[in-house]
Amino acid sequence: MKSKNITHNLTFWVLLSILIGVLVGHFAPSIALYPVFESKISYSLLGADLAFGPTLSEVFSGIFISLVKLFIHPIIFLTISLGIVNMGNLKKVGRVGGKALLYFEVVTTVALLIGLLVSNILTPGEGVIRGDVAGGDISKYTSKAASFSWILFLKENFTIQVLGFSLFFGTFLNFVRGKAKMVSGMHQASDWVFKALHAIMYLAPLGALGGMAYTIGKFGIHSLLPLAKLMVSVYATMAIFIFVVLGLIMRNCGERIGKFLSYIKEELLIVLGTSSSEAALPSLMLKLEKMGCSKSVVGLVVPAGYSFNLDGTSIYLSMATLFLAQVYGIQLNWEQLLTIIGVLMVTSKGAAGVTGSGFVVLASTLTALQVIPLEGLALLLGVDRFMSEARAITNFIGNGVATVWLAKHEGEFNPPVTD
Repeated sequence: MKSKNITHNLTFWVLLSILIGVLVGHFAPSIALYPVFESKISYSLLGADLAFGPTLSEVFSGIFISLVKLFIHPIIFLTISLGIVNMGNLKKVGRVGGKALLYFEVVTTVALLIGLLVSNILTPGEGVIRGDVAGGDISKYTSKAASFSWILFLKENFTIQVLGFSLFFGTFLNFVRGKAKMVSGMHQASDWVFKALHAIMYLAPLGALGGMAYTIGKFGIHSLLPLAKLMVSVYATMAIFIFVVLGLIMRNCGERIGKFLSYIKEELLIVLGTSSSEAALPSLMLKLEKMGCSKSVVGLVVPAGYSFNLDGTSIYLSMATLFLAQVYGIQLNWEQLLTIIGVLMVTSKGAAGVTGSGFVVLASTLTALQVIPLEGLALLLGVDRFMSEARAITNFIGNGVATVWLAKHEGEFNPPVTD
C-alpha cells in the first residue's frame, strides 16, 4: 500500500527523473545531446518567449517549460485583477505594493552582503589556475550588457507589463456598475486555467529529465572539479541565507522555514530539474493561496518578486564578482566593495528580464567597475549551469517567503480550517 502511494506521488517521479537524467547525461551523452533539430527554435506566444533547443534533452525540458510559461501571464492577470476587486480598498493595494518593494530592496541587499562576506572568508578564487578552466565565447553577453537599459528592460519584460495592466484593470473594475457578471466570468476562467495547469504538471518529470541530462551531457561532471570550491561556496551561502535569513523572517510571522519547504517540495524539485523558477511559478501561487495568503497579495508579490526579489541571483552575482577578483589577484578596497554593492543593487533587479540574465548583469557590473577583466566571465561559462539551480531555488523560496510575510503583516492570511 505504501509503495502504491509513493508511485502516485509527483515528487517521487520528478526525483527519479532527475536521477535518470544525471545517469543518461554522464554515461550516454550522445543520447542526451542527440540533434533533433539543426538549430534552436524560438518563438513568442501570449507574451511568453518559448524555445526548444536542438538536442533531444533540450526538447524534453523545452516542451514542459514552454507549456508552463503559457499559463504565467493569464494567471497573473486573473489573480491580481480579482484580488484587487475582492480587496476593494485601493489604499490597501498601494500600501501592500509599497511594502513589497521596500521588502525586496532590504532582503536582496542583505543577500548581496552575505555573498560578499562569505567570499571574503572562503576566498574560492584563490589557487584557481586560469589555464585549467575551459573558457568560452562571452561576446553575446558583453554586447547585451553594453546595450542594457531600464527603458529596454521595461519594454521587453512582458511580465511587468501584465502586472501593470492587471493593477489598472482591477482598479477599473471597482468603478464598473454591474461588475458581478464580469467577475463571475473571470473566476470561472481562473478555475479552468488552474485545472489545465494541474494537468500540465504531470509533464514535470519529462522536463526535469531533459534539463539534467542536457547539463551533465554537455558540460560533464569533470568540468566541476577546477571550480568546485566556488560551487560549494555558492551552495553553502544560499543554504545559510535560506535557513538563517529567510528562516528568521518566517519565524517573525509565526511560521517555520522547514515546514514551508516541505510544503513546496514538489515545486522545488521541478525548479532543481529544469533550472527555471518559471517552471513552478504558477504552482507556487496556487499553493500560497491554499496555505492562506489572499489572492491579491499572491498576485501582486510573486510576479513583482520574479523581477525585483532575486535573492539567489544577488548572492551569486556578488560571489562571482569577488571570485574573479581573487582569480586575477586583485585586492579590492572598501570603496570598491561598496561600489559593487551599489551597482548590483540596481543591475540585479533587471536580471529576470534579460536573456542570459546572470551573465548579462555580471558583465554589466564588471564593465561599471573597470577593475576586473571582462574576459574572466569565460571561466564561469561551463559551471554556471550547475549553479543556476541554486539561484533559481533560492529566488523561488525567497518569493514564497516574501508573500507569506506580507500577507501575515497585512492581515491577508487566512489558513484553511482543519478538523
